[in-house]
Amino acid sequence: QFRRRILNQGLPQQVEDRLLNELRRLQGMQPVSAEATVVRTYLDTLLSLPWSDETIDRIDLARAEEILNGHHYGLESVKERVLDYLAVRALGAMTGRTGSSPILCLVGPPGVGKTSLGQSIAEAMERKFEIVSLGGVRDEAEIRGHRKTYIGAMPGRIIKAINQSKVTNPVILLDEIDKLASDQRGDPASALLEVLKKKK
Repeated sequence: QFRRRILNQGLPQQVEDRLLNELRRLQGMQPVSAEATVVRTYLDTLLSLPWSDETIDRIDLARAEEILNGHHYGLESVKERVLDYLAVRALGAMTGRTGSSPILCLVGPPGVGKTSLGQSIAEAMERKFEIVSLGGVRDEAEIRGHRKTYIGAMPGRIIKAINQSKVTNPVILLDEIDKLASDQRGDPASALLEVLKKKK
């Protein structure tokens, strides 16, 4: 069952090789062992991710402006900055220079419309929208995910959001990022920086 899913899912070659290797390990284990459960969970988690499903950006700036104005009264400078961001993305798509975009940082007191602005950006780009709440997160594993060797290991919140959206490129709002805390379980802010850092 796992082999068929791995071969039929259109995975990147590196991922497919890794999963087939894990499957070979699983086949050499006792089915009821704790380690076999860990490997099965790992395979299930990776196979549930949307490796090749993505939404295509359809950025129409006039429509985007209409969406922003329809959902938000005032905030003219913020809406202008968002439209600039969308214009740069649209230009990149037209010239074939697609890549990772800079991260938009929405700052303000509660209730000014940061979350709904994120929803409007996703709607303007015709992308799925997910919220990752980071308020009070103290454990790095909430960001990175647990080591797969742990019984009951789970992916981090960002991977969960991607999985929930069913596409590889949703708009993800990291909510209450200022309320991250650190303790003996590590520094989630550093883990988040590592996750968001552009790979050279």
